[in-house]
Amino acid sequence: MTPLLLIDIERAVRSSWGADTCPSETRAQWSPENPARWQCLVTTLVLNDLLGGELVRGEVRVNGERTDYHWWNRLGMGVDIDLTREQFGADVIVTEGVIIPRPPTFVRPREEYELLRDRVAARLGKQPAVEAASIPR
Repeated sequence: MTPLLLIDIERAVRSSWGADTCPSETRAQWSPENPARWQCLVTTLVLNDLLGGELVRGEVRVNGERTDYHWWNRLGMGVDIDLTREQFGADVIVTEGVIIPRPPTFVRPREEYELLRDRVAARLGKQPAVEAASIPR
């Protein structure tokens, strides 16, 4: 069995994003010109399925005010992986994150997460992970 490389996982994730993997309330704002936009939570969950580690959530701030949250992964030894950071312009600040435990029951966005998970698994030639939990905003 060939081991997965991080570059292979990254390619599979990036090629699996679409408007349909965004939260339903933001789909109309998604664009192929900024494919990482609105993908952070589902991407973080899929990477957590594949790599383990911790889920990290920071505040998105524009002009000093929180406008949203941003999610990424932290692996052992403090290594952060954030495949969606480039979605933000220069005027956006993402605060230092806090670890958010992954709850045992699925809250949201279930359909979008499952769709991204299944696409990534297919691109990697893997079976989808067993049902995993999501994180409330």
